[in-house]
Amino acid sequence: MYEFDAIIDRRGTNSIKWNVKDGELPMWVADMDFRAAPEILQALQARLDHGIFGYGDVTEDWYRAYQSWWQRRHGLTIEKDWLVFTTGVIPAISSSVRRLTAPGENVVIQTPVYNVFYNSILNNGRHVLENPLVYENGTYRMDLEDLERKLSDPQTTLMLLCNPHNPVGRIWERETLAAVGELCKKHHVRVLSDEIHCDITLPGKGYVPFAAASETCKALSVTAIAPTKCFNLAGLQTAAVCVPDPDLRHKIWRQLNTDEVGEPNAFAVCAAVAAFDKGEAWLDELCAYVAENRAFAAAYLAEHAPKLHVVPGEATYLTWVDISRVCPDSRAFADELRAKTGLFVTPGEIYGQTGRGFLRINLACPRSLVADGMQRLAGFAAGFETGSL
Repeated sequence: MYEFDAIIDRRGTNSIKWNVKDGELPMWVADMDFRAAPEILQALQARLDHGIFGYGDVTEDWYRAYQSWWQRRHGLTIEKDWLVFTTGVIPAISSSVRRLTAPGENVVIQTPVYNVFYNSILNNGRHVLENPLVYENGTYRMDLEDLERKLSDPQTTLMLLCNPHNPVGRIWERETLAAVGELCKKHHVRVLSDEIHCDITLPGKGYVPFAAASETCKALSVTAIAPTKCFNLAGLQTAAVCVPDPDLRHKIWRQLNTDEVGEPNAFAVCAAVAAFDKGEAWLDELCAYVAENRAFAAAYLAEHAPKLHVVPGEATYLTWVDISRVCPDSRAFADELRAKTGLFVTPGEIYGQTGRGFLRINLACPRSLVADGMQRLAGFAAGFETGSL
């Protein structure tokens, strides 16, 4: 029903992703090369046609759309009062770090992890405390023993959870999330869960919201959610935080407004409502298409570059590739890959030293571009391995 194979020229549109040289293929930053769902475009067009773009407010439909979506898609009952509008997940994370911690305190992250987590912590004068994920048998799991050691430090007051996990693509199991919640309760640590990637999953594969894992998790959590990643609306700056505990919610609401990231622009509300109310069929087709892209990329590299291991992913439209048998230095590999082939991907060490030896590749683009990218990567890896480059 929907078209995902069409190549849409994004050059000259002020796209960060496509601000590259002729002949280069960007598969790095996490936005999609698909036009937004027509149902969303229709809602935006109607708002545009009105022609007046003054100050706006959050509507009852906005609350209802979030509540309905998380109930029917993810089985989480959200009360209206739990939701607070914000312009983005990253502003919400930075504001929460400022409000829930003091300068010099520790914030736990599970590496390799989205690099902006580091920025939100360090730029606010807090310390990063890493709880590295365990990589074994070609996939990842949490190290809960090490996590407890890090949480038990009296200077540790906040944990940033990535669920599903970017960049490794794991959907954390309910039991694992519940265990994290119990450890955080034991050591008086709150959890901010970034769940922006939650709706891009393998067909038939659900995710468990951290707040739904247990009553403990619900009570100590701030969850950042948005339609922006799954519906390709990042430039519209529309998101929410879900905070069940009223005292915690007041703190977050107050900080978001202090930081002036708590008011919607003229398109933020109508885009979110249209996405959640009318975009479900489009999203289901998108997830199926991305899953096919993921399978294609894994099969191509298995045949043409067998020393590159594609880590099995359950969520996000990103694939995490272990290149360590070819080159342990992903930054040098990625730089040379771009220089020699024009393929622009992200070196894994940006996500922490545990990402060294990996690449993150964005597969949210037409299949022909995925094929082009995998051909460039496999050809380069073969030449790199033989020393012919």
